[in-house]
Amino acid sequence: MDFVKYHGTGNDFIIIDNRNDNHFTSIYKKQEHIRDLCHRRTGIGADGLIELKSCQDGDFKMIYYNSDGKQGTMCGNGGRCIAAYAWEQNIAGKEMVFEASDGMHKAKILNSQNNITLVNLKMRNVSKIKIEKEYILINTGSPHYVTFVDTLNKLDVYNEGKKIRSDKLFVPGGINVNFVQHFENNLFVRTFERGVEDETLSCGTGAIAAAIAAYINNIEFKTHEYPVLTNGGKLYVRFSAGNKKNTFEDVWLKGNAVKVFQGKTCSLNNC
Repeated sequence: MDFVKYHGTGNDFIIIDNRNDNHFTSIYKKQEHIRDLCHRRTGIGADGLIELKSCQDGDFKMIYYNSDGKQGTMCGNGGRCIAAYAWEQNIAGKEMVFEASDGMHKAKILNSQNNITLVNLKMRNVSKIKIEKEYILINTGSPHYVTFVDTLNKLDVYNEGKKIRSDKLFVPGGINVNFVQHFENNLFVRTFERGVEDETLSCGTGAIAAAIAAYINNIEFKTHEYPVLTNGGKLYVRFSAGNKKNTFEDVWLKGNAVKVFQGKTCSLNNC
């Protein structure tokens, strides 16, 4: 099976072109196979796998799986990576439309040099928001818990995030947990992702949730974009806000998608 590996600000993905339905013979084997491929010691290693399929209404369809092998919801960094891959493979042009779990998305290739492609991805409108005293719940294609902290570098994101992710308030699906620190003209975000069950170096839908939460909390920025720092790199988020602070439209996520390597999987009998 031919594959390519990309990362978007450290959030890494295996991408497989399955327009001909040549791979994954059953749902069970699919989950098991994807889990094995994503394993960081005995497989390729990734936060998730993206299957590219044919689509009647767009250039292609994106199906995203977390590293546990289960199909996930929308992945912003994954969406940017598959857009870069589709353009490189001549599956789509520099401006494209593709289908994901939450509907249709536009993507634009802004620049490309060597294996690094700058991609701007349009996300769904955001209206599912619940504001609590200590946190904000925001669905940006995937559900997110956002809370602001003072010293994010010292926070035990794994244990604190795991505790919140598994809270009875969010069963059965769980929730992605974002810890955010505001300083100068930046947001610093660290995320515990469900499905990966660990802190990832970056989360695209989490970056969007953090930027919207900053707007709700009246945190002002000097630019029209929200610069979001992650441990894997920098993302930029922009949107148009409604008057009631509960509807956000024209939501875009911008950042680099990097091609890491490509290869072919094999069994022990035919390597």
